[in-house]
Amino acid sequence: MKTISQSYHIDAPVEEVWGALVKPDVIKEWSGKPADMDETIGKDFSLWGGDIHGTNTDVDINHKLVQDWYAGSWSEPSKVTFTLTAENDGTRLELLHENVPDDEYKDIDEGWHEYYIGALQQYLESKTE
Repeated sequence: MKTISQSYHIDAPVEEVWGALVKPDVIKEWSGKPADMDETIGKDFSLWGGDIHGTNTDVDINHKLVQDWYAGSWSEPSKVTFTLTAENDGTRLELLHENVPDDEYKDIDEGWHEYYIGALQQYLESKTE
């Protein structure tokens, strides 16, 4: 198992970045897929029409979201932590994805950039232009 660690600066307030992580209507806007999500500890969630699903295990609103993630036929979850910090009129988003299956590491690492945080960032920053 491997770990992915990525860092992004998003030109949007922390509250907007947080909303893009936990509000189903906003997630659908940037991902193009239905989501069942909120900011409650213990909440079971599903993203991309159920392709990714899991449970919120720790929530510090506008600061940290920790989730157990399942995808495909994973027998055990990976752990995803989003940490948000105000930075230079925007937000620093730190991503830590632990327990990533070795054979899926490359695709998942690229997927964060292209389809998840990258898409979220593009969506939020296009609203401020």
